[in-house]
Amino acid sequence: MPRAHSKDIIDALDAAAQSPRGARRPASRPHSPSLNPAALIVVCAVALTILGLTILFSASVGFARGPYYYLGKQCIGVALAVGVCLVTSRINLDWLRRHVWVLAVGLAVLLVLVLIPGLGIEVNGSRRWLGVGSLRLQVSEFAKFGLVFCLAHYLAINQVRIGEFKRGFLIPIVIVLIPAGLIVLEPDYGTSALVVAVGLLLLFLAGAKWRYILTTGGAVLAAFALLVINNPNRLYRLVSFLDVEANKQEGTYQLYQALAAFAAGGVEGVGLGQGRQQLHYLPEAHTDFILAVVAEELGLWATMGIVTIYAVIFIAGLMHLRRAPNLFQFLLVAGCLLLICLQAIINLGVVTGLFPTKGMSLPFISAGLSNLLLMALLVGVMINTQRAWPRAALAGQRSRRGGLGMPRSVALSPAQGEEPL
Repeated sequence: MPRAHSKDIIDALDAAAQSPRGARRPASRPHSPSLNPAALIVVCAVALTILGLTILFSASVGFARGPYYYLGKQCIGVALAVGVCLVTSRINLDWLRRHVWVLAVGLAVLLVLVLIPGLGIEVNGSRRWLGVGSLRLQVSEFAKFGLVFCLAHYLAINQVRIGEFKRGFLIPIVIVLIPAGLIVLEPDYGTSALVVAVGLLLLFLAGAKWRYILTTGGAVLAAFALLVINNPNRLYRLVSFLDVEANKQEGTYQLYQALAAFAAGGVEGVGLGQGRQQLHYLPEAHTDFILAVVAEELGLWATMGIVTIYAVIFIAGLMHLRRAPNLFQFLLVAGCLLLICLQAIINLGVVTGLFPTKGMSLPFISAGLSNLLLMALLVGVMINTQRAWPRAALAGQRSRRGGLGMPRSVALSPAQGEEPL
């Protein structure tokens, strides 16, 4: 039976479950980690959110509706996000797995509804939102989590067939490409690329063959290249990105102003509330390019502090993954971690000029309800698994009768092909 690549990451589980002589560890020695990775992630998320509220107030001072309007909306969003996080941290993931295809079909239907004129809300040429009045939700944000959950479920129950082409690669890649294709039609190339990247990484972690993954990755890159070439607006943005200085009045105006903000802020910054870029110089200063406002007002050290916090989230997530009891929960948490960190990397790259300009929020900091709710959902999954995994490990050591070395509440039947990591 092919082994998942992810087993190499958590070999310590086997060593922890047995003594040097192969005997099981006594049940009286519970697992008590000195550091709670999920708690560390929560602390980092709260710190970034508080910073986001502070900078949002400053970044929106030049808006006609005033800074309190956007700050008030974001505070309401934070309150809703806290509720989503609490509910997700308590929900039974096994119960949700029993309704996984309802979740998949529901999100696919919503992605289709967004494309229908009159139902989907169009902004700046892209139809990405559903809503009523001033309440708008970007469906593709929640489709990210839906993809991770459905793909983790499928790969877990087909773990013994992961080396096969049809069951181990073709079907899961179709699961990835369906939402990615619908998101491209909005159009939203950046989110679609993120969805494909996370899907391929989960396939790699599950043990899919390298040649399938690399071939698919190359084909997807070629498809994106064709889409860009046949879209004059995006092709112009890409060509302009290759020479920022020469196109600073048109195609790269936003990026040029962001770089000017970094230069103006220097090491120490000009002071909170003293920045100039948000005074109608930098478009989308409160959303996609909010890091430029941080750089101008708080300086290099604050900017590097934000990058460090995202690095801490990634490392804490890896520590948390070492204790995963089965492939499904491993892939689920890995997918959540990738959604947070890859989105942060893309935003940081865009604002600093490493990547072409793409509208993607900075997790926990940028204004926007949909992404804030998604981040709360992902953190809620981390908390949920942190609460459940220690009990699963203890129960698996005391008795194998629950099935596959896990407690009855977590284990799946052997007929489903899922086994503990």
